[in-house]
Amino acid sequence: MEKRFSSRSMKQSYDWRLIGIYLALVFIGLVNIYASIHSSEPSSIFDLSVRSGMQCIWIATAFGLAALILFVIPPRVWEGAALPMYLGVLFLLVVVIFVGVDVKGSRSWFSFGPVRFQPAEISKITTSLLLALIISSQNFKMNRLKDFMKVALVIAIPMLVIVAEKETGSALVYTGFIFMLYREGLSGWILAFIGVTILMFILTLTASPYTAIVVLLAIAMLANSLRGREAVRNTLICAAVVAVLVFLPSYISKPMYVLIGLVVVAVPVLCYLAYKHKNGFLFFTVIGTVIGIMLSFSTDIIFNKVMQEHQRKRIEVLLGIKDDPAGVGYNVNQSMIAIGSGGFSGKGYLHGTQTTYGFVPEQSTDFIFCTVGEEWGFLGCLLVIGLYIALIWRIITDAEKSREHFTRVYGYCVASCLFMHLFINIGMTIGLMPVIGIPLPMMSYGGSSLWGFTIMIFIFVVLDHQEKKYF
Repeated sequence: MEKRFSSRSMKQSYDWRLIGIYLALVFIGLVNIYASIHSSEPSSIFDLSVRSGMQCIWIATAFGLAALILFVIPPRVWEGAALPMYLGVLFLLVVVIFVGVDVKGSRSWFSFGPVRFQPAEISKITTSLLLALIISSQNFKMNRLKDFMKVALVIAIPMLVIVAEKETGSALVYTGFIFMLYREGLSGWILAFIGVTILMFILTLTASPYTAIVVLLAIAMLANSLRGREAVRNTLICAAVVAVLVFLPSYISKPMYVLIGLVVVAVPVLCYLAYKHKNGFLFFTVIGTVIGIMLSFSTDIIFNKVMQEHQRKRIEVLLGIKDDPAGVGYNVNQSMIAIGSGGFSGKGYLHGTQTTYGFVPEQSTDFIFCTVGEEWGFLGCLLVIGLYIALIWRIITDAEKSREHFTRVYGYCVASCLFMHLFINIGMTIGLMPVIGIPLPMMSYGGSSLWGFTIMIFIFVVLDHQEKKYF
């Protein structure tokens, strides 16, 4: 259908509400960065010798990048350049492992004098663009194995390279793309499988592999029982089998051998029945259960060989395996004290004692949210979280209204990345997530993070604007 150019003004065609929320978060971040470095001998917020002054420079350059994207770079460039940009940033991700500077055990930063650059922040943008290009291509079907493997590799390759850089936090953000894939047709059972995998990991660490496998078998049997014609009878049988497995360790010295033996016998039988009766759900749960059991046995390898010592300690503290309030749990403990001491309305700007006297390490970066909690209280936290929810909701709403498949997919990628950063960072500051060093978008100190999120958001803004110019 031929598009007609609209005479709509710039005020109407740009999503200024979205831009306004972005600006609000940037400036809230700036004043809180200043509060986090404020002391008994305060300097100006614009003093370039302190972090608030440097953040002003990052903000000014970020605005310049936003203007460049909005008014200079043609919007269609992003679609055409998605693949070369992805490959170029992937090359930087590999190179930085060998020539980058070591920052707290992670080799993920290029250093150019006083300026540092982290390609992992840009990688989220290029991955989002390439995902949008592939999924919006003609004849793409999410439920076709070949197409699914394409998008899985696009996500997995940079994610694994970032893990090799020992940037576990940045790599974890990539799991958020699963929400976009679900919107584009990925089965909800994949999400369920991911949830069960996390549960298996936690149960294996906190209880035992046997307990984790029994829980996995219970979930798999219950899911199949509820889908059958005789749900009540099948559920009762499922409960009886689980009860036997639960009490088995009381009567047998090595119950794991019996359990694995039962699984080895049952798997081929169940696969045959699934094939004979064309029961795809049964086949999926059987294969998923086998993979889950393998993951349970590999948890020890992942935990002790792949993860770094400080990451293991933080997870052990988070899960209650160990208690170390003066060691690895110190940051989170002090952060929760700061947030809790803020009460309903806070202690007042620049009057936070935990903040002023530097009790919380990394408060201007990873733990910026506890500054909000202490000085602005519950109301301030509610305002900040509300702004993030509004930003994500606005992006999703614009993406859903888009007629261009590319714009919609990219919008969901942006929303997914923002959500993961918000969930992990705030969860980290209140003790619900392990401390893995991930910034709060637009608010934490740092040029790479601010530039990355600015580019990511304003690419979506200009893609959305491109469609609104027409009616």
